[in-house]
Amino acid sequence: LELGSGFGYSAFWFAMGIPEDGEVHCTDFSAKNKEKAETYFSRAGLLDRIHFHVGDALEIMEGLEGPFDIILNDVQKTRYPEVFDRALKKLRKGGLLISDNVLWKGKVVDVPEDDTVRAILQFNRMMFESDEVVSSILPVRDGLGVCLKK
Repeated sequence: LELGSGFGYSAFWFAMGIPEDGEVHCTDFSAKNKEKAETYFSRAGLLDRIHFHVGDALEIMEGLEGPFDIILNDVQKTRYPEVFDRALKKLRKGGLLISDNVLWKGKVVDVPEDDTVRAILQFNRMMFESDEVVSSILPVRDGLGVCLKK
């Protein structure tokens, strides 16, 4: 499950790595991004592996059955704290919650001066204070938060 898919770049790589009967659920507010993603997936012969949902990622996630092996979180950063508990409910034991941009251009080490940085810091605290997961931040690009559900 990908929360905040854009035109499906990350979902494309997930789809390449799953079995033929696997599926990737994408979410994005933009119908144009859905069209782009479906075009790319079709060209690659992977269209049957994706389900693209247009609308609010968190609302869509609530309506999906799960459990999921991996949930990739890349929604609006101020909504990251809303994602944590909701995503864990949809994640299988041993599954991964991966969140992009948890270092936010290094701003998370400064005094938070805006809502975005405060939200990411709150999310990061949630990752490390939760007894439900084992967490790490990988300093790749803008930081990847990785939580393994116990």
